[in-house]
Amino acid sequence: MANRTDPAAKSIRGTNPQNLVEKILRSKIYQNTYWKEQCFGLTAETLVDKAMELDHLGGTYGGNRKPTPFMCLVMKMLQIQPEKEIVIEFIKNEDYKYVRVLGAFYLRLTGSDIDVYRYLEPLYNDYRKLRRKLPDGQFALTHVDEVIDELLTKDYSCDVALPRIKKRWTLENLGSLELRRSALEEDFEEEEEKEDNDQPVDELEDRAYEKDYYRGRSPTRERDRDRRRDSHRYRHRSFFAMDRDYDRDYDRDYERGRGRDRDRDRDRDRDRERDRDRDRHRLREEKDYGREREGRERERRDRDRDLGRRRSHSRSRSRSRDRKEHDGGDHRKRHARSSVSPRRHGDGLEDSEPKKKKEKKEKKEKKDDGTDHPDPEIAEANKLRAALGLKPLRV
Repeated sequence: MANRTDPAAKSIRGTNPQNLVEKILRSKIYQNTYWKEQCFGLTAETLVDKAMELDHLGGTYGGNRKPTPFMCLVMKMLQIQPEKEIVIEFIKNEDYKYVRVLGAFYLRLTGSDIDVYRYLEPLYNDYRKLRRKLPDGQFALTHVDEVIDELLTKDYSCDVALPRIKKRWTLENLGSLELRRSALEEDFEEEEEKEDNDQPVDELEDRAYEKDYYRGRSPTRERDRDRRRDSHRYRHRSFFAMDRDYDRDYDRDYERGRGRDRDRDRDRDRDRERDRDRDRHRLREEKDYGREREGRERERRDRDRDLGRRRSHSRSRSRSRDRKEHDGGDHRKRHARSSVSPRRHGDGLEDSEPKKKKEKKEKKEKKDDGTDHPDPEIAEANKLRAALGLKPLRV
């Protein structure tokens, strides 16, 4: 309940006012002792007393990033959302400088662009010193005008991201703001009037006479005098134009930086997409290669299985054929022994013819092995060679 935004509070920039502070910093503020003890039950009237007790400003400090009382009071103002008149009175308070800085910081977070420039730019003339707590816990010296310049020109202040606002020269071109006048412009005008009044009349007349006398004879001197007058005017003009140039340069640099960031992000996305496509293509190739290898192995297994089946089938066929031949031979032998068929006419001649052929063959083999050589030594040697499987001697 103590950390809930006031139900009557209006949304700022389309969100809860407390969401203008980052969640991590917001949770650290909720856990801080100063928030629990000093900021509980504060209203817009009693908050002024706590703001008058401030003696420094800052965001977070230390190793565990503890928030400062300044940030706790800023968070409390976002929670209760005081009226705009109260915030303006904070800014116009000249007695307590930390109350002024507190109101300026709150207006920078919640105010419109026109209100920010209208109420914060006059604080450039406040040169009072301030104590600022650094992230390491040490204190540093700064000034009110430096803090205001940080709020108007920087994106971060006191560890809080500041909302984006339009540049001043843009609002000037739109007619929403008047041209900014320097606080020293009146002093410069008074000095110019005083210099003109201090010059004696005779000297002015002599200068006018000399000017008329040398007008047609020395154009170089006239140009030098005009140039000095222009430089004097440029030196004493208000510096809003220089600020406008600075803002324009800042915008240009910011846009260039954003363009470089966009190019860098685009290149990074392109590289990621390329790597993703490469990985996807490699995975697809690995899957295809795996499928091809499985197909080849399956074909080889099928081929080996078919070949084994053929071999086993042919082996069984040859085995059965041998068995049949063996059985058939025995049967024929037994049948030949047991059965005696009557001889037909002419069987004796048929049996005698193979015997003669066999005898001729044996004689021819004997003649070929050289054992019938007339020399007994050569015949003996041929017998030994025939037993050893060698060719006979030819003499």
